[in-house]
Amino acid sequence: MTSMVDLDTWRSLPAAQQPNWPDAHALEVAIAELRTMPPLVFAGECDNLKGQIARAAAGEAFFLQGGDCAEIFAGQTADAIRNKVKTLLQMAAVLQYGASLPVIKVGRMAGQYAKPRSNDQETQAGVTLPAYRGDAINGHDFTLEARTPDPRRLLRVYNTSAATLNLVRAFTQGGFADLRQVHEWNKGFIRDSSVGDRYEQMANEIGRALAFMRTTGAEPDELRTVNFYSSHEALVLDYERALTRIDSRTGLPYDVSAHFVWIGERTRQLDGAHVDFFSKIRNPIGVKLGPKSKPADVMALIDKLDPDREPGRLTFISRMGANLIRDVLPPLVEAVAATGTQVLWITDPMHGNTYEAPSGYKTRKFDDVMHEVTGFFEVHRALGTHPGGIHIELTGDDVTECVGGGEEISHEDLASRYESFCDPRLNHTQSLELAFLVAEMLRDR
Repeated sequence: MTSMVDLDTWRSLPAAQQPNWPDAHALEVAIAELRTMPPLVFAGECDNLKGQIARAAAGEAFFLQGGDCAEIFAGQTADAIRNKVKTLLQMAAVLQYGASLPVIKVGRMAGQYAKPRSNDQETQAGVTLPAYRGDAINGHDFTLEARTPDPRRLLRVYNTSAATLNLVRAFTQGGFADLRQVHEWNKGFIRDSSVGDRYEQMANEIGRALAFMRTTGAEPDELRTVNFYSSHEALVLDYERALTRIDSRTGLPYDVSAHFVWIGERTRQLDGAHVDFFSKIRNPIGVKLGPKSKPADVMALIDKLDPDREPGRLTFISRMGANLIRDVLPPLVEAVAATGTQVLWITDPMHGNTYEAPSGYKTRKFDDVMHEVTGFFEVHRALGTHPGGIHIELTGDDVTECVGGGEEISHEDLASRYESFCDPRLNHTQSLELAFLVAEMLRDR
């Protein structure tokens, strides 16, 4: 059985945010090699995630997605990967215990190496060079050599993603993610903070519940391992197409670069290449919706990307900004609900709340992040729909990139440990604090 879908019609359409590769032959060579590579994920895993997303869309689960704004090759150390996984496991435990809902765990990792840019070029001290578009495209150093797009980097994206997924699978399937390790996940993190004390209290309660289960002879396998899925913005279409495979079971095409891929706010043009390509692959997919989104846009995207109304197929990720979400989101949700179409709604409270601190650092206020999350829950509560998840830029490290939170990071603190090459991320403590606050909202939904 083979697919009759033409996967290359996108090539004749406008493709936003694509690199200006200077060497067409080098691109052809890199793409040809990528086409021979084994899949990074499997179609069956994508289908399993789709089934879980369908549950979340029906109000029976919660979708937790988090990771770097843009991964960098040098940052994919074992410690950094472990800390991100630990942070997401801790957040999931808080959400699941606090809200009594299964939590779908999705890492914004193992592929998030390309970023859209407002301008193709950047000028410093009178020198103009190509803008940094992520390690998948070029280097961050402000030199002509580093900033020249190099398609060989796509091969490094594949290899680094494979290594990352290998380690993630070892952590999540090899005992590290065992719920009985809920105390161990906190070692080396935030034991001395107020949110750390709150986490330890919850961990003690989970421990007592697990001890009771052991006395009854019940030790389900689900406690020992977790399903952990990968995701990224599928921005560079040459890379995504090269990693698209026809599933031998069904004859259908899957983008095997990640389990879940999404279209960004800047690339969701209905007549554009990204929407066309996404309409052909069978992964669960997402679309970012910014403050200019209209109900007609949303319904047209559903018709194009999910014409069969397949449960779990489509996720809308709202990124409106804290001051706009209560006004912009309701008509979008109402329009979809009025048709009976079931999609998953999740909130990205990061991208609409970025500003420049007096010191010049890009940052976000923790209070703005929470204000947008609160607005997201308020909208769904008022409409009787399910606030299905959160999409967060975070790190498991002790960075100082977003201000506020229980640690009261100030503008002056940003310089002490600001490590992001792109957008600011919540650190481990802020991420866990957010999880506790979201758990309370879920409990009251």
